[in-house]
Amino acid sequence: MLRHIKEEIPELSYVDEDTGQLETNEDTYPVTFPCVLVGNTEISWKDLGYSGAQKGDGSVVVRLAIDCYDDTHIGSTQEDSIIERQQFAKRIFRALQCEELCKGVSPLSRIKSRDYTLPGNIKVYEQMYQFDIHEDID
Repeated sequence: MLRHIKEEIPELSYVDEDTGQLETNEDTYPVTFPCVLVGNTEISWKDLGYSGAQKGDGSVVVRLAIDCYDDTHIGSTQEDSIIERQQFAKRIFRALQCEELCKGVSPLSRIKSRDYTLPGNIKVYEQMYQFDIHEDID
């Protein structure tokens, strides 16, 4: 998934597993921007009979973080920066919606999105995707 995101959006400066890089007490973030962090995977499993095989209903969170130093208030002449950031987030959606991660995993489907800000003028566009997974005991 990480490699696919970087291939689809090569201008990303940093793509990685989300290990809390944006939740830091430091003055600077341990990433470069714009970046995408993927994590917070959750799967609910159910047994399929007595074979040991299981079916899982899962979700994964993808966060696009962008440093925002433009003054975007109305009349600043930089209002288009807001639209550009939203279009960047839409490119993440286009790269991942219906993407099959690997054998046994259904295509991704976005189920939730939100945006929020972090200290230091960082804007985060968060998207949650759902998928089904099937695993056998081999």
